[in-house]
Amino acid sequence: MLIKCTVYKNGIKHNEFPLSDIAQFLNKPEYIIWAAFRDANKEELNQIQDIFDLHDVVMEETSEVDQRPRMAEYTNAIYLSSHLLTFTQGKVETGEMSLLVGSNYVLTFRKRSEHQFIGIRERCEKEPELLKLGSGYIFYSIIDEIVNRYVPIVDQIEDEIELLENKIFEQKNSKTLIKRLYSLKKEVNKLHHATAPLIDVLAKLFGGRIPTVCTNFQEYFRHVHKNLIRLNSSIDAMRDTLSAEIQVTLALSNIDKSEITKKLAAWAAIFAVCTTLVGIWGMNFKHMPELEWQYGYPVALAIIIGAIVYLYKLFKKSEWL
Repeated sequence: MLIKCTVYKNGIKHNEFPLSDIAQFLNKPEYIIWAAFRDANKEELNQIQDIFDLHDVVMEETSEVDQRPRMAEYTNAIYLSSHLLTFTQGKVETGEMSLLVGSNYVLTFRKRSEHQFIGIRERCEKEPELLKLGSGYIFYSIIDEIVNRYVPIVDQIEDEIELLENKIFEQKNSKTLIKRLYSLKKEVNKLHHATAPLIDVLAKLFGGRIPTVCTNFQEYFRHVHKNLIRLNSSIDAMRDTLSAEIQVTLALSNIDKSEITKKLAAWAAIFAVCTTLVGIWGMNFKHMPELEWQYGYPVALAIIIGAIVYLYKLFKKSEWL
């Protein structure tokens, strides 16, 4: 579905047009076409291919979903795919944004995402001097916004990791805690899959041989690249922290289980001694002198109680009880 198609002349908004009317502005450097689509259908993609004279391979890539962030240069366009992320109800939801950037046009394709980019248009329209330099400024602005939208997600997950870290030593419900830590690690991996490949993509947009549309904006892309590297470092740190927290939680859980096992073993040993003594004196042998003794019963009780007290102190000293 076409969301908006705007034509700019020398950096100033000229007008909005339906897709069928924009062919007249192609190959005119004073004009820039910016068209945004969401979940474009096959008919729209065919129309775009005809208008912009795009290769079948380009359109095939544009229509694909679940792509890894990547960039490809074609004869008359640059193709770039990236992930659009949202963090809702403790989960990272992944959508996609594909861009086709030509000498005087930018086409954006959102898939499975409710992200809005109206503010980016307004921002670009406030910079006519930059906008008239070419489609590279729009290209930069969109990429910059995509990267900036990763930041609050990273912040939210970092805050939750800190809260969970404080709960590790409470040990109220280690199973629930471990499940949440594993779940967060999975969500952080989604972030990593969005940012890590994009670092290599952005590195191709400044320095060395770069696409022509990026020539005037190399420092802008370099800035986004640096921000993305810092962001990815934070994501890597979160992955390491989560791994450590999972290991610590498992270790503490095993220690607790070990403590319980030691207590059970200690009490079992105490009762085993008592049972043994009682079992011996409970045997009905004819010749057991102590059974005929006047003080046999109290002495037997004293021995049993003494054994219990001795073993209890012994285990207590060894911190088994």
